[in-house]
Amino acid sequence: MINFNRRHTLGLIGAAAATGLAAPAIAQNKKIVVGALRFTSHSGSFIAVERNYFAEAGLDVELRFFQAAQPMAVAIASGDVDYAVTAISGGLVSLADKGAIKVIGGALSEEPGIDGQKILASDAAFKAGVTTPAGLAGKSFGISTAGSSFHYMGSKVAQAEGIEMSFKPLQKVGAIIGALKTGQIDAWSIVPHIAKPLAGSGAVHIIGNVSDYLPNYQVTTVFTSAKNAADERDQTAAFLNGFGKGVSDYNSAMIDKSGGEDGVNAMVDLIHKYVYTDRPREKAAPSIINGTMRLNEGAKMNVASVQDQLSWFQSEGLVDESITLDTLVDTSYVDTFEA
Repeated sequence: MINFNRRHTLGLIGAAAATGLAAPAIAQNKKIVVGALRFTSHSGSFIAVERNYFAEAGLDVELRFFQAAQPMAVAIASGDVDYAVTAISGGLVSLADKGAIKVIGGALSEEPGIDGQKILASDAAFKAGVTTPAGLAGKSFGISTAGSSFHYMGSKVAQAEGIEMSFKPLQKVGAIIGALKTGQIDAWSIVPHIAKPLAGSGAVHIIGNVSDYLPNYQVTTVFTSAKNAADERDQTAAFLNGFGKGVSDYNSAMIDKSGGEDGVNAMVDLIHKYVYTDRPREKAAPSIINGTMRLNEGAKMNVASVQDQLSWFQSEGLVDESITLDTLVDTSYVDTFEA
């Protein structure tokens, strides 16, 4: 069997259009539901909706918002959501093992030279001497659920520092923030658009960078149901096409600054419709800009990082040891790399 990656697939679509042949059979205005979190790292989906990139691909997209990765994985498996962007969790891996889910691309990665996720300490812990990750020995680290990306990051930091921490599951990001600000937990790690404002308020302190422990970490991925990946290939390629255009616009405006300050401001206006919606634009803008991390062009995926995450879940007894990368990932849609 010959597998085509996203570049090949879209090339065939373009060739078909150029020669007058029928494009893939995607019904115009095909209704799909896309899961997301209200993070700047999900901007590829927001931009694709706002700038009609999904519509141009024949898709009528409804965005559905979640507060954690695990419920989103369940929604994909149940068919309530068609595509989503989120971190790999133990629950997602277990659903993939049951034949319900496939990871089909990359969305956000730690990248050298670009400010990424931060390791935070509560004010109480910081004043007690926790000024670097090495000081977290015996301390508590907030996570949403066991097997979440927060759990993975915290464990990797502890492993690298040769220390032990306890992990406190609090289900939702808001609950973790509240617990950190009040000293109910000692530490956490999170994307910069959340970390920097928290640190700026004085309620918490930045004590390290996740990239120092997990360089090139594939933070989030694009995933769908195994059925969509196998049986809805035209639709899935169309989704990745629209999503990829949104990603390119984001990187161009926010990382490369190709449109200058005007381009950044226009992108902030767009993202503010989805992120920090409870704040006026002037107060939301600094946090949105602080959260800028490069998204994966063309949903390119770091399979070495995905494998490392899978191996960690297995070492912790969170997923079955027999699960392979092929069980979790369908590499036929996008280019992959190892770093």
